[in-house]
Amino acid sequence: MTVAVAIEGLGKKFALHHQAGRKSYSTFRDALTDGVKALGKKLVGRGSGKDSIEEFWALDDITLDIREGEKVGVIGRNGAGKSTLLKVLSRIIEPTRGRIRIRGRVASLLEVGTGFHPELTGRENIFFNGSILGMTKAEIVRKFDEIVAFAEVEKFLDTPVKHYSSGMYVRLGFAVAAHLEPEILVVDEVLAVGDARFQKKCLGKLEEVGRQGRTVMFVSHNMSSILQFTDRTILLGGGRVLFDGDSEAGVMQYIRVNEEAGKATDLDTHLPWFKIDSLIFDQSDMAIGFNRPLRFRLDLSVGRKVKELMMTFGIFNSIGARIITARGMLPFLPSGTHGIALEIPDHRLIPGNYSISVVLRSGEDLIFSKEQVIAFELLADDIDDPLLLPIVARAKDRWGSYCAMSAKLDGFKRTESADS
Repeated sequence: MTVAVAIEGLGKKFALHHQAGRKSYSTFRDALTDGVKALGKKLVGRGSGKDSIEEFWALDDITLDIREGEKVGVIGRNGAGKSTLLKVLSRIIEPTRGRIRIRGRVASLLEVGTGFHPELTGRENIFFNGSILGMTKAEIVRKFDEIVAFAEVEKFLDTPVKHYSSGMYVRLGFAVAAHLEPEILVVDEVLAVGDARFQKKCLGKLEEVGRQGRTVMFVSHNMSSILQFTDRTILLGGGRVLFDGDSEAGVMQYIRVNEEAGKATDLDTHLPWFKIDSLIFDQSDMAIGFNRPLRFRLDLSVGRKVKELMMTFGIFNSIGARIITARGMLPFLPSGTHGIALEIPDHRLIPGNYSISVVLRSGEDLIFSKEQVIAFELLADDIDDPLLLPIVARAKDRWGSYCAMSAKLDGFKRTESADS
């Protein structure tokens, strides 16, 4: 099969300005933010004179071959280098070193409104964007009606796109990129802006593009979409390739990398009064027998009392399908440090690989929401028919008292006790 994209020793370096003595950066976004702030201070004459320059390699020695007709997922944590890689492939930024050979035209949908002029109408931007992609006017005219129908912007076609919502921007941008028949289609996480119905529509279009023998590179944090659409997945971390192979194996590796990377970043609630110190799989290893219960431990530091802490845990199989949704509520948590033990004693899952998503709410307020927090494997054993799926939680506060709760999926009931 012919190689559509050949990457050899690719590296991209950024020179970042920051004040001496500042902490090191974990992601390019953090470093770039401080760099922009420092530049602003210098422009207004407030520079300290102690600025230094740090080299940051967003991509470091990437070597890949993407073949014609492949549907490739690109995954990784924030700051891993995913968007930088796609921007280099789209010729938006130049690499620092290495070589890229591309066979055919590349259409990119990297950010909301990329390639659009805000003062032009939707109709004008279709032709404008198409010309940027290297299409002739005849090609654009031939696909025009399909683009408009797919984007669902008929009523706003002659309205300047500066008045479009972010969802309309994405719909039109995706429609142009997908319908103008490039040999290589590059799509970043922008589909997250659209509603669920349109996301499904976009994935259907990507599958159609793949069936036509064109190459697709797809960046997403949604592992279900990666598993549904791609056959091959590239996992990036720190600007390097950590995994390149089967998508199912790549997703499981991504989940394990997330778990091993440290809880301070992965479990950030962005709330000063509610901190998740750790969320761990409470077993001796990540592979357990079929008949053994699933146990987790959630450690919290709470700066003020929390009423009605609702915990929702979703268990997903290896292809991203939700198998179990278990919910439970702790009616009250005082300020302080708490350890919450969570158990699903009768899960009835079949052997295989699974991952956990977690959502925490207090009343109507969302505290935390994250997919693929923990990965685990169930080993083969005697398999019974699926039955009841309960969840049990016990929280011990710093005074040694407990608040105990039991819940069932068909409607939960809560009990309170004062064990010690």
